[in-house]
Amino acid sequence: MRPPRLLSPVLLSAAISSAAAFSVSAKDVDKAALCAEAEERYVEMFAAPSSEAEGVTVVTMYKYNFCPAQITVPVGTTVRWVNVDKRTSHSVLSPDAGMVESDRAFPEEHVEFTFLTPGDQNYLCGPHWETQNMIGMVTVTP
Repeated sequence: MRPPRLLSPVLLSAAISSAAAFSVSAKDVDKAALCAEAEERYVEMFAAPSSEAEGVTVVTMYKYNFCPAQITVPVGTTVRWVNVDKRTSHSVLSPDAGMVESDRAFPEEHVEFTFLTPGDQNYLCGPHWETQNMIGMVTVTP
């Protein structure tokens, strides 16, 4: 088994920005349907919509996507990434926000991080950002 490739935070941030710039495609049309399906899975798992989660902003991880991929939150907001896939595990990291890679979140598990610095902060799934373009952004407002 090959050890994971590690990128410096500068190279990783540049790679994220580059991949995000080219992510607009015909797939975006299907993204809304995919995210609706992810929300259905969330409701099946937790018996309530993600918008009703108290004290956090929820982003689901589903079929190698973050839903929604871009969010805007005020400083001090905790984002909870919830894995609603059936078999795949995901991790979350954000060099922009000083967030190291989380442990793998398996189906029905989650990862949380509180954003304390204003600005655009890219994040990604460690095992799937390069092969699946699993990248998102949190815009943190003052």
